[in-house]
Amino acid sequence: MGILDKVGEIAGAVAAVEATEKVDPDAGFLTKAAAAVAGFEGAGALENMVEKKEDEKQADDGTQQADAGDASADPQA
Repeated sequence: MGILDKVGEIAGAVAAVEATEKVDPDAGFLTKAAAAVAGFEGAGALENMVEKKEDEKQADDGTQQADAGDASADPQA
């Protein structure tokens, strides 16, 4: 976990609290705290999903390059 991961999670928490205040200006402390936790966890889950998709794409690209290398080899060698 790098510092950018933590910054993203904190930004998610802040955005969730701001959204809660826009929807309910009289929201209590517990409501804002729950929104902050949900935003923090949601941002972390979103980052993990993006990283997983990037890893899958890199693995697919590596497989395609390996297949292309096999196809270009001389089959009669």
